[in-house]
Amino acid sequence: MVILPSSYLPSVEYVARLLREDCVIDMGENFIKRSERNRGSILTANGVMQLTVHVENANRPRQRMQDVKIDYSKRWQHQHWVSILSAYKSSPYFDHFAPYIEPFYTREWRYLVDYNMEYLDVLLRLLGSDSHPVTSAQYVEACEGDLDLRPKQKKDSTFVAEPYFQVFSDRMPFQPNLSVLDLLMCEGRSAIGEILMCCQL
Repeated sequence: MVILPSSYLPSVEYVARLLREDCVIDMGENFIKRSERNRGSILTANGVMQLTVHVENANRPRQRMQDVKIDYSKRWQHQHWVSILSAYKSSPYFDHFAPYIEPFYTREWRYLVDYNMEYLDVLLRLLGSDSHPVTSAQYVEACEGDLDLRPKQKKDSTFVAEPYFQVFSDRMPFQPNLSVLDLLMCEGRSAIGEILMCCQL
């Protein structure tokens, strides 16, 4: 089994594992700041950019993921959407997918896990998948043979993302394992084929 954390703008690897392996998303773990739980990566004209969802009490120790509330006191939604527009407005599939993505930068969610899961569901639907990820409200104890991808520093290095055409391919080398949003904007519905066939786990 693969144990995953809740993730904002999940990476290509994250989605590949969800679609190809026996996975559970652990909602019962503690929040780890500056991790994929509230941070995702997109590709801009200036290189890889980290987008971070602001949360309340980020420095509070041993805060359960289910209790983490989103902080709207700063305009992070506006900043993220402007960055996504700048990065992908010229991508082949932006106009098709933008109406489904934009609500995540105009509406408000109280809890980070709810925001992440609804966003993940939309991304999976846009990929053409009817997958329904398994979640656990209780902390998942890793057993021998499980692949635990919750630690901030991942020990697993078996994932290989095959290159695809990115928006700024004319000026910079391929950037692997960004948010699946990058792959979706560049490859459209065929992105699921990239995930299922080209990404080596």
